[in-house]
Amino acid sequence: MRAAPWLFVALWAGGFTAVAAALPFAEPLTLQVLRYAVVVAALLPAWAVLRPAWPGAATLRHLLRQGLVIQFGYFACTNLAMGHGMSPAGLALVVALQPILVAMLSARVTGDAVPVGTWAGLGLAFCGVALVVVSGSAVAADDWLGLAFAGLALAAMTAGALMERRAGQPCHPVLSNLVLYTVGLTASLPLAAALESMTVRWGAPLFWGLGYLVVANSLIATTLLLAMLRAGEAARVSALFFLVPPLAALIGWLILGREVAPLAWVGMALAALGVVLARRRGTSK
Repeated sequence: MRAAPWLFVALWAGGFTAVAAALPFAEPLTLQVLRYAVVVAALLPAWAVLRPAWPGAATLRHLLRQGLVIQFGYFACTNLAMGHGMSPAGLALVVALQPILVAMLSARVTGDAVPVGTWAGLGLAFCGVALVVVSGSAVAADDWLGLAFAGLALAAMTAGALMERRAGQPCHPVLSNLVLYTVGLTASLPLAAALESMTVRWGAPLFWGLGYLVVANSLIATTLLLAMLRAGEAARVSALFFLVPPLAALIGWLILGREVAPLAWVGMALAALGVVLARRRGTSK
Protein backbone atom coordinates (compact mmCIF):
# COMPACT_ATOMS: atom_id res chain seq x y z
CA MET A 1 0.00 0.00 0.00
CA ARG A 2 1.91 3.02 -1.30
CA ALA A 3 -0.24 5.47 0.67
CA ALA A 4 0.53 3.75 3.99
CA PRO A 5 3.51 5.98 4.99
CA TRP A 6 1.60 9.20 4.42
CA LEU A 7 -1.54 7.90 6.13
CA PHE A 8 0.61 6.89 9.09
CA VAL A 9 2.21 10.35 9.36
CA ALA A 10 -1.12 12.18 9.21
CA LEU A 11 -2.79 9.97 11.82
CA TRP A 12 0.24 9.81 14.13
CA ALA A 13 0.71 13.59 14.13
CA GLY A 14 -2.93 14.12 15.06
CA GLY A 15 -2.43 11.96 18.14
CA PHE A 16 -0.39 14.68 19.88
CA THR A 17 -3.25 17.17 19.53
CA ALA A 18 -5.77 14.55 20.62
CA VAL A 19 -3.82 13.95 23.84
CA ALA A 20 -3.53 17.68 24.48
CA ALA A 21 -7.29 18.08 24.01
CA ALA A 22 -8.14 15.20 26.36
CA LEU A 23 -5.64 15.84 29.18
CA PRO A 24 -7.66 18.62 30.90
CA PHE A 25 -10.35 15.98 31.49
CA ALA A 26 -8.21 13.03 32.66
CA GLU A 27 -4.76 12.66 34.18
CA PRO A 28 -2.03 11.32 31.85
CA LEU A 29 -1.92 7.68 32.97
CA THR A 30 -5.67 7.60 33.55
CA LEU A 31 -6.16 8.73 29.96
CA GLN A 32 -3.91 5.90 28.83
CA VAL A 33 -5.92 3.37 30.86
CA LEU A 34 -9.18 4.65 29.33
CA ARG A 35 -7.69 4.49 25.85
CA TYR A 36 -6.38 0.95 26.17
CA ALA A 37 -9.51 -0.33 27.89
CA VAL A 38 -11.60 0.87 24.94
CA VAL A 39 -9.12 -0.60 22.43
CA VAL A 40 -9.14 -4.01 24.14
CA ALA A 41 -12.94 -3.94 24.47
CA ALA A 42 -13.22 -3.21 20.75
CA LEU A 43 -10.76 -5.95 19.76
CA LEU A 44 -12.16 -8.78 21.90
CA PRO A 45 -15.35 -9.31 19.84
CA ALA A 46 -13.34 -9.21 16.60
CA TRP A 47 -10.92 -11.77 18.02
CA ALA A 48 -13.80 -13.99 19.18
CA VAL A 49 -15.37 -13.96 15.71
CA LEU A 50 -12.21 -14.28 13.61
CA ARG A 51 -10.30 -16.66 15.90
CA PRO A 52 -6.88 -15.97 14.31
CA ALA A 53 -4.20 -18.55 14.96
CA TRP A 54 -1.87 -17.82 17.86
CA PRO A 55 1.73 -17.01 16.87
CA GLY A 56 4.76 -19.02 17.88
CA ALA A 57 6.46 -18.53 21.23
CA ALA A 58 9.16 -16.23 19.80
CA THR A 59 6.62 -13.94 18.15
CA LEU A 60 4.51 -13.85 21.30
CA ARG A 61 7.52 -12.92 23.42
CA HIS A 62 8.34 -10.15 20.96
CA LEU A 63 4.77 -8.78 21.17
CA LEU A 64 4.95 -8.80 24.97
CA ARG A 65 8.21 -6.83 24.87
CA GLN A 66 6.82 -4.35 22.33
CA GLY A 67 3.72 -3.90 24.46
CA LEU A 68 5.91 -2.85 27.38
CA VAL A 69 8.27 -0.66 25.34
CA ILE A 70 5.85 1.15 22.99
CA GLN A 71 2.28 0.75 24.25
CA PHE A 72 3.26 1.27 27.87
CA GLY A 73 6.61 3.08 27.88
CA TYR A 74 6.39 5.36 24.86
CA PHE A 75 2.77 6.40 25.17
CA ALA A 76 2.92 6.83 28.95
CA CYS A 77 5.92 9.13 28.56
CA THR A 78 4.22 11.19 25.83
CA ASN A 79 1.13 11.66 28.01
CA LEU A 80 3.24 12.58 31.03
CA ALA A 81 5.39 14.97 28.99
CA MET A 82 2.32 16.87 27.81
CA GLY A 83 0.87 16.66 31.30
CA HIS A 84 3.96 18.62 32.40
CA GLY A 85 3.52 21.34 29.82
CA MET A 86 5.02 20.10 26.55
CA SER A 87 3.04 21.34 23.55
CA PRO A 88 2.06 18.78 20.86
CA ALA A 89 4.59 20.29 18.43
CA GLY A 90 7.28 20.56 21.10
CA LEU A 91 6.97 16.91 22.06
CA ALA A 92 6.87 15.85 18.43
CA LEU A 93 10.11 17.77 17.86
CA VAL A 94 11.90 15.82 20.59
CA VAL A 95 10.64 12.48 19.28
CA ALA A 96 11.66 13.57 15.76
CA LEU A 97 15.28 12.95 16.76
CA GLN A 98 14.43 9.26 16.58
CA PRO A 99 15.37 8.82 12.89
CA ILE A 100 18.92 10.03 13.60
CA LEU A 101 19.30 7.59 16.50
CA VAL A 102 17.82 4.73 14.49
CA ALA A 103 20.14 5.44 11.54
CA MET A 104 23.16 5.51 13.87
CA LEU A 105 22.23 2.20 15.52
CA SER A 106 20.53 0.26 12.74
CA ALA A 107 23.67 -1.19 11.13
CA ARG A 108 24.83 -2.64 14.45
CA VAL A 109 21.43 -3.72 15.78
CA THR A 110 19.47 -4.78 12.69
CA GLY A 111 22.16 -5.21 10.04
CA ASP A 112 20.58 -2.57 7.77
CA ALA A 113 23.17 -0.47 5.94
CA VAL A 114 22.11 3.17 5.67
CA PRO A 115 22.50 4.55 2.10
CA VAL A 116 24.27 7.86 1.51
CA GLY A 117 21.05 9.33 0.13
CA THR A 118 19.21 8.41 3.29
CA TRP A 119 21.82 10.20 5.41
CA ALA A 120 21.51 13.28 3.18
CA GLY A 121 17.74 13.22 3.51
CA LEU A 122 17.92 12.79 7.27
CA GLY A 123 20.30 15.74 7.50
CA LEU A 124 18.04 17.98 5.42
CA ALA A 125 14.98 16.93 7.39
CA PHE A 126 16.82 17.63 10.65
CA CYS A 127 17.64 21.15 9.40
CA GLY A 128 13.98 21.66 8.64
CA VAL A 129 13.00 20.55 12.14
CA ALA A 130 15.70 22.87 13.54
CA LEU A 131 14.10 25.79 11.70
CA VAL A 132 10.79 24.98 13.34
CA VAL A 133 12.56 25.05 16.71
CA VAL A 134 14.33 28.35 15.99
CA SER A 135 11.05 29.90 14.85
CA GLY A 136 9.73 29.53 18.37
CA SER A 137 6.82 27.33 17.35
CA ALA A 138 8.01 24.59 19.69
CA VAL A 139 6.93 25.44 23.22
CA ALA A 140 9.16 24.12 25.99
CA ALA A 141 7.85 22.22 28.99
CA ASP A 142 6.61 24.03 32.08
CA ASP A 143 9.18 22.13 34.17
CA TRP A 144 12.11 19.79 33.70
CA LEU A 145 9.93 16.71 34.11
CA GLY A 146 8.22 17.45 30.80
CA LEU A 147 11.57 17.40 29.00
CA ALA A 148 12.66 14.30 30.91
CA PHE A 149 9.54 12.37 29.90
CA ALA A 150 9.96 13.56 26.31
CA GLY A 151 13.50 12.16 26.32
CA LEU A 152 12.25 8.86 27.70
CA ALA A 153 9.58 8.75 24.98
CA LEU A 154 12.31 9.25 22.38
CA ALA A 155 14.37 6.40 23.85
CA ALA A 156 11.37 4.07 24.00
CA MET A 157 10.32 4.69 20.39
CA THR A 158 13.91 4.27 19.15
CA ALA A 159 14.21 0.95 20.98
CA GLY A 160 10.81 -0.17 19.74
CA ALA A 161 11.63 0.63 16.11
CA LEU A 162 14.90 -1.31 16.24
CA MET A 163 13.28 -4.24 18.04
CA GLU A 164 10.48 -4.46 15.47
CA ARG A 165 12.89 -4.35 12.54
CA ARG A 166 15.13 -7.00 14.13
CA ALA A 167 12.60 -9.47 15.54
CA GLY A 168 9.14 -8.54 14.27
CA GLN A 169 7.19 -11.26 12.46
CA PRO A 170 3.90 -11.03 10.54
CA CYS A 171 0.93 -11.65 12.80
CA HIS A 172 -2.81 -11.21 12.42
CA PRO A 173 -3.43 -7.51 13.22
CA VAL A 174 -6.38 -8.22 15.52
CA LEU A 175 -4.39 -10.68 17.59
CA SER A 176 -1.16 -8.65 17.64
CA ASN A 177 -3.00 -5.48 18.68
CA LEU A 178 -4.96 -7.38 21.32
CA VAL A 179 -1.73 -8.64 22.88
CA LEU A 180 0.05 -5.28 22.60
CA TYR A 181 -2.73 -3.24 24.17
CA THR A 182 -3.56 -5.82 26.82
CA VAL A 183 0.08 -5.58 27.93
CA GLY A 184 -0.12 -1.79 27.84
CA LEU A 185 -3.35 -1.78 29.87
CA THR A 186 -2.01 -4.29 32.40
CA ALA A 187 1.13 -2.20 32.97
CA SER A 188 -0.65 1.18 33.00
CA LEU A 189 -3.56 0.42 35.34
CA PRO A 190 -1.67 -0.24 38.60
CA LEU A 191 0.64 2.73 37.99
CA ALA A 192 -2.31 5.05 37.36
CA ALA A 193 -4.08 3.75 40.47
CA ALA A 194 -0.96 4.30 42.57
CA LEU A 195 0.03 7.76 41.28
CA GLU A 196 -3.21 9.44 40.19
CA SER A 197 -6.72 9.99 41.49
CA MET A 198 -8.13 8.45 38.27
CA THR A 199 -10.84 11.10 38.27
CA VAL A 200 -12.41 11.69 34.85
CA ARG A 201 -14.41 14.75 33.81
CA TRP A 202 -16.56 13.64 30.90
CA GLY A 203 -16.93 16.16 28.10
CA ALA A 204 -16.90 16.53 24.33
CA PRO A 205 -13.11 17.18 24.05
CA LEU A 206 -12.41 13.99 26.00
CA PHE A 207 -14.72 11.93 23.81
CA TRP A 208 -13.18 13.44 20.67
CA GLY A 209 -9.60 12.97 21.85
CA LEU A 210 -10.21 9.46 23.18
CA GLY A 211 -12.03 8.40 20.02
CA TYR A 212 -9.17 9.63 17.85
CA LEU A 213 -6.54 7.93 20.01
CA VAL A 214 -8.42 4.63 19.92
CA VAL A 215 -9.26 4.43 16.22
CA ALA A 216 -6.74 6.58 14.34
CA ASN A 217 -3.69 6.32 16.59
CA SER A 218 -3.96 2.90 18.22
CA LEU A 219 -5.76 0.70 15.72
CA ILE A 220 -4.57 2.22 12.43
CA ALA A 221 -1.36 4.27 12.82
CA THR A 222 0.45 1.92 15.21
CA THR A 223 -0.45 -1.10 13.07
CA LEU A 224 0.89 0.67 9.97
CA LEU A 225 4.12 1.66 11.74
CA LEU A 226 4.95 -1.85 12.91
CA ALA A 227 4.09 -3.34 9.52
CA MET A 228 6.32 -0.82 7.71
CA LEU A 229 9.21 -1.47 10.10
CA ARG A 230 9.01 -5.20 9.43
CA ALA A 231 8.90 -4.63 5.67
CA GLY A 232 11.60 -1.96 5.20
CA GLU A 233 14.85 -0.58 6.59
CA ALA A 234 14.35 0.96 10.01
CA ALA A 235 16.12 4.22 9.05
CA ARG A 236 13.93 4.82 5.99
CA VAL A 237 10.71 4.13 7.90
CA SER A 238 11.79 6.17 10.91
CA ALA A 239 12.52 9.14 8.62
CA LEU A 240 8.75 9.61 8.50
CA PHE A 241 8.91 10.93 12.06
CA PHE A 242 10.52 14.12 10.73
CA LEU A 243 7.14 14.96 9.18
CA VAL A 244 5.31 14.58 12.47
CA PRO A 245 6.42 17.88 14.12
CA PRO A 246 5.35 20.06 11.16
CA LEU A 247 2.02 18.28 10.93
CA ALA A 248 1.55 18.38 14.70
CA ALA A 249 2.20 22.14 14.60
CA LEU A 250 -0.24 22.53 11.71
CA ILE A 251 -2.95 20.48 13.42
CA GLY A 252 -2.36 22.34 16.68
CA TRP A 253 -2.82 25.60 14.78
CA LEU A 254 -6.05 24.40 13.17
CA ILE A 255 -7.59 22.71 16.21
CA LEU A 256 -6.09 24.44 19.26
CA GLY A 257 -5.24 27.83 17.76
CA ARG A 258 -1.52 27.53 18.54
CA GLU A 259 0.55 30.06 16.57
CA VAL A 260 2.88 28.86 13.79
CA ALA A 261 5.68 31.31 12.96
CA PRO A 262 6.45 32.07 9.27
CA LEU A 263 9.92 30.52 9.53
CA ALA A 264 8.31 27.31 10.72
CA TRP A 265 6.57 26.88 7.39
CA VAL A 266 9.97 26.95 5.65
CA GLY A 267 11.19 24.33 8.10
CA MET A 268 8.17 22.16 7.35
CA ALA A 269 8.93 22.27 3.63
CA LEU A 270 12.60 21.33 4.21
CA ALA A 271 11.59 18.49 6.52
CA ALA A 272 9.18 17.13 3.90
CA LEU A 273 11.85 17.30 1.18
CA GLY A 274 14.36 15.57 3.45
CA VAL A 275 11.94 12.74 4.18
CA VAL A 276 11.33 12.22 0.46
CA LEU A 277 15.09 11.96 -0.10
CA ALA A 278 15.64 9.72 2.91
CA ARG A 279 13.01 7.26 1.74
CA ARG A 280 14.57 6.82 -1.68
CA ARG A 281 16.68 3.72 -2.05
CA GLY A 282 20.31 4.35 -2.88
CA THR A 283 23.84 3.06 -2.57
CA SER A 284 25.02 2.20 0.92
CA LYS A 285 27.96 4.04 2.32
